[in-house]
Amino acid sequence: MIKIAQLSCGSEYSGVQGEIERAATAVGAKMVSPDIDLEEVDKSVEKFGFSPTSPQLRLLIARGVALTEGRYDADAVFITSCFRCAEGALVRNEIRRYIQNHSRMPVVTYSFTERTKAGQMLTRMEALVTIVSRKELLARERQVGLTLGIDSGSSTTKAMVMRDNEILGKYWLPTGEVLSSASEAVDHALSEAGVSLNEIEGIGVTGYGRYIIGKKMGAKLIQEELTVNSKGAVWLADRQKGEATIIDIGGMDNKAITVRDGIPDNFTMGGICAGASGRFLELVAKRLKIEITELGQLADKGNYRKVNMNSYCSIFGIQDLVTSLAEGMSVEDVASAACHSVAEQVFEQQLQEIDIRQPVIQVGGTSLISGMVTAMSDVLGQRPIVPAMSQYIGSVGAALLASGFIEGGR
Repeated sequence: MIKIAQLSCGSEYSGVQGEIERAATAVGAKMVSPDIDLEEVDKSVEKFGFSPTSPQLRLLIARGVALTEGRYDADAVFITSCFRCAEGALVRNEIRRYIQNHSRMPVVTYSFTERTKAGQMLTRMEALVTIVSRKELLARERQVGLTLGIDSGSSTTKAMVMRDNEILGKYWLPTGEVLSSASEAVDHALSEAGVSLNEIEGIGVTGYGRYIIGKKMGAKLIQEELTVNSKGAVWLADRQKGEATIIDIGGMDNKAITVRDGIPDNFTMGGICAGASGRFLELVAKRLKIEITELGQLADKGNYRKVNMNSYCSIFGIQDLVTSLAEGMSVEDVASAACHSVAEQVFEQQLQEIDIRQPVIQVGGTSLISGMVTAMSDVLGQRPIVPAMSQYIGSVGAALLASGFIEGGR
């Protein structure tokens, strides 16, 4: 059984601990807490270089140091503390960096509230288990055979047909009913590829609807989107060797992932609300009475500094934009402000929890909105790579990884 070392503060007293353990059990892992002698705590804190006031945070640090020194065996690390605690946030981020600098274990951090998002917790645990158990699969650089990848996302459903590392057919459409959306996407992708479903040797599925679609289609790979999307991103960007950072701003949540040689080693996901996602951009486009595809070009012509946005909330953010329009601000300026609002939130909420590595690869449907790429460029101080077909990362990654399950290994 895969052992995930838990470094935490406050989870036992907030009602979160049971949820953490249930998520680990659901993906076949076991949460463990490194054993620490009390006399080792002060030495470890001194070695770490920061002495927090909280005894629990000091114990968290000591456990992290013990892991890096090989005094306790684990396969991956889960670091969590309450989002309200500033000292906890500092320790959480710095011990994550310390472990990454002194070991090769995959690490994920999580700041919990009284009402955690069970789906996000499960996805984090599943990704950690996948990285440990399927490292060789994730490291594969080429797709072999004839495979089909399906990405059932919150906003769109994508399908991709590949043969021997080449894309033969693809299709995407807005997600409606999960199974019918997947069926339509698959039919179109197969038609473009000129092959039938019976010829497909391996099927991979990811995204929110992966379990129902995977069961229906007999998929050989049913996998969470963090590892699948990162695989698709580095393949499309031709960055499977070396380091990279992947930014995926989705319809409902965001992901920031760091990779080494195509394998994720740190990631974070989520956001405070929909104001940090593609859904907010859809609301803005609707209010401006334009297509979402037009938003980016308008934003590139505007100046976000002219618009006063006092809230990152999707509802209050729209109110700020409406007020700006009523005050005579241009549609271009409002569109630019909307894109920058999302980019700023991604930077403040996700990118602060990882160490940005070069190059930065921006993917997902929102990467097709040029104003969103411009906004991320302003925030990062450099323009990210946006590979061709960047919206297909999930379906590409699923097709790539599904080839590892073809009989005989091809």
